[in-house]
Amino acid sequence: MSGTRDRGLMAGGSSAALQAEAAQGLAEELRRRADDYERMVANYHAAAASERRLESTLSPLRNQGFHVLADRQWPGSRKAQVDFLVVGPPGVFIVDAKSWREVRVERRGGDGARVFQGDDDVTDRFDSLVALGDNIAEILADVGLAPGEIHTLAVFTNRRDLKATVNGVELMSEPDVVTRILGAGRRLPETEIERVLMALMAACPPYASSATPEAVIVSAPPALAPVGIIPEPALLTVEEVHEAAYAGLAAEPIESWMAFLHPDQIKVVRRSFSGPSRIRGAAGTGKTVVGLHRAAHIARQHPGRVLVTTYVRTLPDVLATLFRRLAPEVADRVDFAGIYTIALGLLRARGITSKLDAGAADLVWNITWARHGRTGEVGAIDADGTYWKEEIAHVIKGRGLASLAEYENCSRVGRSRGLTLPQRAAVWNLYLAYETELRARGVWDFADVILHAEATVSPGSSAYRAVVIDEAQDLTAAMIRLLHRMVGDEPDAFNLIGDGQQSIYPGGYTLGELGISIAGRGVVMTRNYRNTREIAAFAASLVGDSGFVDIESGLRGRMDAAEVLRDGAAPAIARFASVAAHDAALVARARELLVTPGVHPGDVAVLAMRTRDVSSVVRLLGAAEVPVVDLAKYDGRVAAAVKVGTIKRAKGLEFKHVLVAHTPARLVGPAALPENGRDAGERVEMERRELYVAMTRARDGLWVGVVAGRAN
Repeated sequence: MSGTRDRGLMAGGSSAALQAEAAQGLAEELRRRADDYERMVANYHAAAASERRLESTLSPLRNQGFHVLADRQWPGSRKAQVDFLVVGPPGVFIVDAKSWREVRVERRGGDGARVFQGDDDVTDRFDSLVALGDNIAEILADVGLAPGEIHTLAVFTNRRDLKATVNGVELMSEPDVVTRILGAGRRLPETEIERVLMALMAACPPYASSATPEAVIVSAPPALAPVGIIPEPALLTVEEVHEAAYAGLAAEPIESWMAFLHPDQIKVVRRSFSGPSRIRGAAGTGKTVVGLHRAAHIARQHPGRVLVTTYVRTLPDVLATLFRRLAPEVADRVDFAGIYTIALGLLRARGITSKLDAGAADLVWNITWARHGRTGEVGAIDADGTYWKEEIAHVIKGRGLASLAEYENCSRVGRSRGLTLPQRAAVWNLYLAYETELRARGVWDFADVILHAEATVSPGSSAYRAVVIDEAQDLTAAMIRLLHRMVGDEPDAFNLIGDGQQSIYPGGYTLGELGISIAGRGVVMTRNYRNTREIAAFAASLVGDSGFVDIESGLRGRMDAAEVLRDGAAPAIARFASVAAHDAALVARARELLVTPGVHPGDVAVLAMRTRDVSSVVRLLGAAEVPVVDLAKYDGRVAAAVKVGTIKRAKGLEFKHVLVAHTPARLVGPAALPENGRDAGERVEMERRELYVAMTRARDGLWVGVVAGRAN
């Protein structure tokens, strides 16, 4: 019995020993768990620091038109979190912050890239990001966003040399993420960005953790990857962000660049003015694109229609195409038309039949000059009939002068030749003879179209709420007066955009003499976003100290200074002894550009001062099998053809590379002296401004061909 009793009973203290052993095991387990949770805490702190750092890196994107959403829930989940969703012009970016250590990427034949951490293959850890991208693509397909506009990025904040793609997920180092996003090249219109943003905010609400200390104690610690040491932040500077933005557009066709609005320009676009306003600045400062976006802003802020107009017919067509891309939601309320198209439309709306006949008007002028000018008093002052034709078109009819007294008291702003009162009387008589001949033949010239349209418009009677006038310095006084009468002095209604330095037409005026005040409502743009320093400096040296007449003061001003942001190749000035040598070099340069990486055929323009030179270049390039499109037919759509046109046709446009053909030698050398009584100084000054316009159309490269001894 005793043996049986001994087998059924424990020795003294056995129970306590077992409890002590169990307690010891629990203590060790708790210590193990404590170590696990300490590591978890360290990982979470590191992850939080990684996310904060990445948020600081992404922050400059907000000034580039992007929306950065941090800590969002996965669609349909309360627990899964996505670090950042970035929405902007290039599309949607899913950005996940990583701080793994000992990470390497290996490429193994047909298996593609694999990611290792130490000896462990961790490629599958990116499967969840792939699934998230697919999920978001399905959601955004409902609002019309193509899957190709959605990008998934894994950004390693503790690496500087990582770049790979794994199963569609892009792995990269932190310093590369902003450049990658800005360089995507796809540009969604603002309305689509807003639509996508709203859809994402609804599908991915802000993440809010429900974990409590008690819940954490009873749950297994997650298996987090070990972290490395996170270095101090190295955020992108503003200049680096600018460079990244430029790099992103550099490979795009030039049409993408022409619609690009720099963040610094946004405040000008959205600024409200209590009356007529003016935006000015040197070439390359982005005035045209600001005017384009300003038209969209006004249309969004105010009911009614908005008109965008300018002197040259090509520019409105191009701007209309760009506008439909960037602001389709208001495209049906913004009209683009040249000033003569507008005037003719006003006349038709009032039942007035136009008698415009440009060819017949030129014939009338030639007859008038032969009968009353060449051998008369005016011919004795200056035998150049073109000068006096411009005097009548831009000074007398361009201002709408109605009497000799008005002409005698006119300041003739912009014309350097002085005229005595008897000389003005002689010019007035020549004008009367020209008008008599026009009426006898029942013909109007272009100036007549404007004057008749102005006479039919009462203040504020047009269908337009606002007008934006690009290249305003090229319009005559009567044109500006007509447009002002259409919209009046209402807030944000009358918007002048231009640069007196780029005026290429004779004559001038002041806004004051038209009764238009922009006091306190002027903006000067001071950053050149287009040209390189080399191009800007060369173009400026061409015009030198020559001034221009400003429409605000009527005084000769100097070029507005502008900060240039980029460097590039020096302009090439090529001089030739013959036209044949010039043409051969022109073709060779065009062919060279067409095989240059990042240059599309439509990024190249060949510009010339004269229409006959444009025709010659079109034939020349066609014979060399270089595809061309005449700027007169260009409407802003991307085309695989070199653009060829007059400098006047190129106003307001931009190109990556400009080739200026058949440049008169006298314009790139010492100023010519007056010849045959002609006021050559004024002519050369105006033509040099025209050449300045051609050169400053170039963003990246400039070639100027000069034929020695060629004066015209």
